[in-house]
Amino acid sequence: MAVTIAISGKGGTGKSTIAAMIVRAMLNQSGRGVLAVDADPNSCLGLMMGVEPVSTVAQLREDALKKPSERGEGMDRMRSFEYGLQQAITEERDFDLLTMGRPEGPNCYCAVNNMLRKFLDEAANAYDFVVVDNEAGMEHLSRRTTNDVDVLFIVAESTPIGIISVKRIFELTESLPITVGKIGVIWNKESGAGGKIEGISTFGCVPCDDAVEEVCVNGRTIFDINEENAAFAAVSRILNQQLRIKEKST
Repeated sequence: MAVTIAISGKGGTGKSTIAAMIVRAMLNQSGRGVLAVDADPNSCLGLMMGVEPVSTVAQLREDALKKPSERGEGMDRMRSFEYGLQQAITEERDFDLLTMGRPEGPNCYCAVNNMLRKFLDEAANAYDFVVVDNEAGMEHLSRRTTNDVDVLFIVAESTPIGIISVKRIFELTESLPITVGKIGVIWNKESGAGGKIEGISTFGCVPCDDAVEEVCVNGRTIFDINEENAAFAAVSRILNQQLRIKEKST
């Protein structure tokens, strides 16, 4: 069963950049590969890794709910949706990407979210790691598109607003109908000790780095930064500390 890592945080904190770094760090580990799930409606994770998704789950959901099946049965729509999910995974050499996208319209997604959760649970058997880049409200987790999360990284900046955001996300996790193993904060763009919040762990700090800023501004990818980059090294260190992952043998 795959180790599931979720990343959440307020918009603009560098959450998707950290998520992309986590995926890259995972590729340095042994195993069968990584499934990256871009569950943020802004869909930045693929861009940070230089991947253009072939389709999104939101598009599949709309099609499944709007298009009548040939026999008019819901089961046929769900089978079509399940097949579409298989096709929606963008396969790269070292990792796969599933993009949720932005849902449109007021339709209820209960049935397709159940199918998505079932799909992710089954897909987890084919990977060592599933990395989920969530929006701040963690909508997909609150809808139970996955059953359990081993580690939840809350990405934030150590500002008063950032600290409030961390508290709100932490409180939200306590109401989610899923099991979360570890929860902690990654203070981004922070060269010191970061913020301190009673009852919430600090997993580490990631320094502000010109090379990472250049990647974000110029539309390059996280794979363009050097392996010894200070920000990437910090993310790798945090990841190894929390998951105790052994480096793959060469």
